[in-house]
Amino acid sequence: MKNALSCKFNIDTGCLVLRLTDGTQISIDCTAVENEIADNCFERSELDYLVYNDPAAYADLCFSIAC
Repeated sequence: MKNALSCKFNIDTGCLVLRLTDGTQISIDCTAVENEIADNCFERSELDYLVYNDPAAYADLCFSIAC
């Protein structure tokens, strides 16, 4: 995301929180995303890896699928 100031996974809520340059805050429910995208446990583990190690790539993936 080009206009993201920060991107952080909140383990307590299971959400990825994005803060954008215009002051907007977006929260992505990772459980809902995994239920929609992942068809097997291998895909779920790949998504889990992304959310913990590269949350910006996870957000990009979510937005590319949503559009």
